Amino acid sequence: MRVLHLVHQYPPDHLGGTEHYTRTVAQQVADAGHTVGVVTRVSREGQGVERVEEDGVAVYRVWQGTPSAQQRYLANFATGSLVALFEQVIHEFKPDVVHVQHLMGLPAALLTRLQAAQIPYVITLHDYWWICANAQLLTNYDSSVCAGPRGHLNCTRCAVARGGSGAWLLAPALWGSLRLRNSLLDRGLQRAHALLASTPFVAQWYQSHGAPAAKMRMLPLGVDLPANFASTHTPGRPLQVAYLGGLAWQKGVHVVVDAFLGLDETAELWIAGAADEDDYEARLRKNAGLNVHFLGRLERDAVWALLARVDVVVVPSLWYETYSYLLNEALAAGVPVVASQLGVMAEAITDGVNGLLVPPGDSDAWRKALQWLAADRDLVAQLAAQIQRPPSVQQHLTALLDVYQSAIQEPLTRISPNA
Repeated sequence: MRVLHLVHQYPPDHLGGTEHYTRTVAQQVADAGHTVGVVTRVSREGQGVERVEEDGVAVYRVWQGTPSAQQRYLANFATGSLVALFEQVIHEFKPDVVHVQHLMGLPAALLTRLQAAQIPYVITLHDYWWICANAQLLTNYDSSVCAGPRGHLNCTRCAVARGGSGAWLLAPALWGSLRLRNSLLDRGLQRAHALLASTPFVAQWYQSHGAPAAKMRMLPLGVDLPANFASTHTPGRPLQVAYLGGLAWQKGVHVVVDAFLGLDETAELWIAGAADEDDYEARLRKNAGLNVHFLGRLERDAVWALLARVDVVVVPSLWYETYSYLLNEALAAGVPVVASQLGVMAEAITDGVNGLLVPPGDSDAWRKALQWLAADRDLVAQLAAQIQRPPSVQQHLTALLDVYQSAIQEPLTRISPNA
């Protein structure tokens, strides 16, 4: 089987969750004996295609200049030379199936070209980008959680807020482009062999916004512990609490930092991660008490070492995550989780069973929950004992290969590349 992954960004240039998943799955499928490629876009002067072999995976990097954020948005509408560069890769690699990981900054026309060539494709719904141009369901104008497009008027307001006050003059054109964008991407969703969601919340949200329920497949992501993983808890010390991940407002790290101001010596917070915006991290450090420690960005071995020694992990997100690697890695490690009662976190955590659920953004409520755990270590042990481990990487891979095989075997109707 020849599998080609299509993704907007790829390591080592970018190291987010989608990129990490794409590289991991590509290598696993290659290790299982299949021929695997990845095609992605990079920023370089001029235009071209470069192919390199990385850990048994053929990685194609396509470039056409150094696009701005606006140009990456407009790339979704592209039909010319950028499409031709990706088609060159598809023609050379000759995939049996294409796994679309993300299409941000890439032409939506590629999906039509795949159907015209009778190459099936599946899409993983890593975030809400296929319907929300912001991808995160957070508004640009007041940072509130958004339910999705409402006639694209709220989407236009978001676009104007991002562009600045003068962008109001462009509001009619922005509204039209957002409608066209979503129409193109919806066509891509409708024509996919399968839409892969890691959680029921994501599947239900997409279905409520028009994604075809018949094509939705639940495919929880897999987590494996390192072979030498073992708990290193030290009895009698303050409650050890960890946050691991990006330092950004929507992640709610400031909520937990504020909550710790009233915990004194009863608990310690260890924050592992870095911020894209220096101002946010500076605010966190300024407001942090002496029981809050900043570890910076950790390598994978250090992440597991931290999970081995802490009592509790916190996931204080203020927005609708589609999947939380931190939450699931904590559960795999047998560590209870205190999480926001929101979206996928509320699906993964059952309050009082494998962790606690707390209202998002409420520092007082977070303080009370953590005080409760600090004062009742038997409860912490009880929550840990009741954790059910997430699926393994092998279980995820087996299910994914079944999806690929199903896509290859499904009869396809040839369509015009201009449809």
